[in-house]
Amino acid sequence: MSWSDRISPTVRSIPPSGIRRFFDIVAEMKGVVSLGVGEPDFITPWHIRESCVYGLERGYTSYTSNYGLLELREEIVRVTQKDYDVTYDPRCEVLITVGVSEALDLALRAVLSPGDEALVPEPCYVSYKACVTLAGGTPVPVTTTMENQFRVTVDQLEKLVTPRTKVLLIGYPNNPTGAIMPREELLEIAKFAEKHDLIVISDEIYANLTYGSEHTCFASLPGMRDRTILLNGFSKAYAMTGWRIGYAMSNPDFISAMTKIHQYTMLCAPITAQVAAVEALRHGENTMRKMVAEYDCRRRLMIDGLRSMRLKCFEPKGAFYIFPSIKETGLSSLEFAEELLKSEKVALVPGDAFGESGEGYVRCSYATSMANLSKALERIERFVRKRL
Repeated sequence: MSWSDRISPTVRSIPPSGIRRFFDIVAEMKGVVSLGVGEPDFITPWHIRESCVYGLERGYTSYTSNYGLLELREEIVRVTQKDYDVTYDPRCEVLITVGVSEALDLALRAVLSPGDEALVPEPCYVSYKACVTLAGGTPVPVTTTMENQFRVTVDQLEKLVTPRTKVLLIGYPNNPTGAIMPREELLEIAKFAEKHDLIVISDEIYANLTYGSEHTCFASLPGMRDRTILLNGFSKAYAMTGWRIGYAMSNPDFISAMTKIHQYTMLCAPITAQVAAVEALRHGENTMRKMVAEYDCRRRLMIDGLRSMRLKCFEPKGAFYIFPSIKETGLSSLEFAEELLKSEKVALVPGDAFGESGEGYVRCSYATSMANLSKALERIERFVRKRL
């Protein structure tokens, strides 16, 4: 008998992350230029790190409320009100989580029952469909395309909604495509959600990383505040990936249910990281804007570089990824990524890691230096030239 037979069939059915599996190989190679993992190359700004150190000196080493520090929840509400004109009660409508990944897991587990379906536009972040499955639901992929700027439409959703559909899970700005959704199109999605009485889980971790357009918070749309579980965090905009601080905002019923699970699994997010997050919200905006401006310069370099080598390339308007088509090389996404890594030592992520509709594309992260990006583009061009 194999011990693997004792593993839950649900867990056995879920494939390993296509990102992590690929980068286990990268970790063993020298001289690789990585455009892979979606992590800012900036160090967390000093004033944020210093607030953590000062908190430790003052003895901030205890548990917090399951909901998180009230001071942090109040700051999150203040910033959300300022940026998007939507208001929450910090006492019962905000939950601090261990990264947005936990917030996503809690939201899905709190609302899904066996047999429930969740509409998931893809290409999408690798955790979305897996977390739906782990929560007992059934993910229903909704294919988006480069031709439509990787935006989901109501027509697509109407074709896939059923009486079992309970959740619409969206993430804009999008990982891996960098796509955004303009307000007028989100308003149509909101009407669809209301028509079918759906719960909307909106992952807005890249909300601050947009270029040339304003982000629309889904919960700020008419009638969507209480229907939406809004997810966000500090990893991307404030370069705080390792701090693992995210949050969820919604009506008290959803937040209470999520907190019930949270208190039995995580209890609370680390207090030192919560203290640092307070500092980020109070004094980190200028530094964040400088990082976003730098990402924009890198974005333009990647767009121009990839297009110059005749790869079809959608212009990303958010996040820090670019998702070029490699179909004309005749290689699959995995073949392209593996051969590029072996021959030119450039690491990027095969598009099918983000769903079947990602086949024929690769994800390149430009959260690395201009020097690294220039070096990677030279190597990619040399590789592509032999195949076009």
